[in-house]
Amino acid sequence: MRSEPTKKRGTAPFPTALLLVLACCLLPFAASGQHIQQSNTAAKTQLGIDVLEADGFADLKGKRVGLLTHPAGVNRNGISTIQVLSSARSVNLTTLFGPEHGIYGNEKADVPVLDKVDARTGLPVYSLYGRYRKPTPAMLQNIDTLVIDLQDIGTRSYTFVSCMKLAIEACFENGKEVVILDRPNPLGGLKVDGPPLEAKWQSYVGAFRTPYVHGLTIGELARMAVSTPGILNISEAQRNAGSLKIVTMEGWNRYMSWPQTGLKWIPTSPFIPNFEAVVGYPMTGLGAQLGGFKHGIGSEYPFRCLRYEGVELDQLLSELEACQIPGITFTKKKTSQGEGLYVKVTNWNTWRPTELSFYMMQITAKLEPDNPFAQATQSQAELFNKHTGSSSWWNQLALKGAQANVSGYITLWQRQAKQFQIESRHFWLYD
Repeated sequence: MRSEPTKKRGTAPFPTALLLVLACCLLPFAASGQHIQQSNTAAKTQLGIDVLEADGFADLKGKRVGLLTHPAGVNRNGISTIQVLSSARSVNLTTLFGPEHGIYGNEKADVPVLDKVDARTGLPVYSLYGRYRKPTPAMLQNIDTLVIDLQDIGTRSYTFVSCMKLAIEACFENGKEVVILDRPNPLGGLKVDGPPLEAKWQSYVGAFRTPYVHGLTIGELARMAVSTPGILNISEAQRNAGSLKIVTMEGWNRYMSWPQTGLKWIPTSPFIPNFEAVVGYPMTGLGAQLGGFKHGIGSEYPFRCLRYEGVELDQLLSELEACQIPGITFTKKKTSQGEGLYVKVTNWNTWRPTELSFYMMQITAKLEPDNPFAQATQSQAELFNKHTGSSSWWNQLALKGAQANVSGYITLWQRQAKQFQIESRHFWLYD
């Protein structure tokens, strides 16, 4: 595998063997997940697409180019990568590919998207969230290089990284080059949290065996995928022969969360309209899968405003505050769906992104007449575990319900997350 991160307007090969050497140590602030505060002046992060354009699209000259992207695939000025590449005289853009929600983000979640012709460019658009989730040889026949420009949110179950992984597999199988235009992890590169994914639960909502919050950019995930045997479902010969190039950002560091980048947030999907929803997704998404919790989907505060069907708000507040979760508070807030409890992050350093969700599950088992985890159907249990990733935790909930040992599992997962962070440091592209 030829992995060549393009950085500082240059390209330098990175030997595969070096990626597999374990680091001797990790900087203390990285291992602890602390959030280093920057000055009030936001940085001017140059995205992968900005660096590519500044280089005169040198990596794409003389090649037929395909582009996998979505509405958040824009340069730092908000111009879509589709427009940037299609209007560049030195780029021969021939084909577009769209993930879940489509290239313009106007398709609903979990709804298959059809192939079409893009009315703006006249180019064919192949859906990778329809009949096929992996590009077919026919889809790739008119390209030499596939450019991938997808904004991830730093959480394992968000499907764009799964789409990227399958696209890389297809390109390596068919002798096509892959170029990743890297983007920030909006939660920063130091937050790693939640249960690791067991192999049996790998799926489209869990393509990488990482903690639920992984702390990597999409380029770093791609680097891990092609450099580690067993992640891509291809032969060893295909993996070694494949070509991956990552156009890295300039001006982004691991301690930077999205507000520190100086970039405008473009909704990555209908329910992630802003950075507040990005923060809320790992914080409440898992906890509202079964039972009566509602987490603000359809309101002005998706993933941030909690209610529980049939339970008074004061009682719910008492239950949540009794959990004594560090780094967050709950305040009453009126929404279009009625009054709820807004979850505010008060201390980024002590905040563990997934912790609230697991206490929500424990509260669910307490508030329901019958433990919903013990009563779940097989399909409900499988979907839950594909997202959460831990059979042991599921069994704990089903067996003990409100007596589930949440704090014990959080301690275990924190230890595993720190180990993952140490090992994944070999794939870091940024300090």
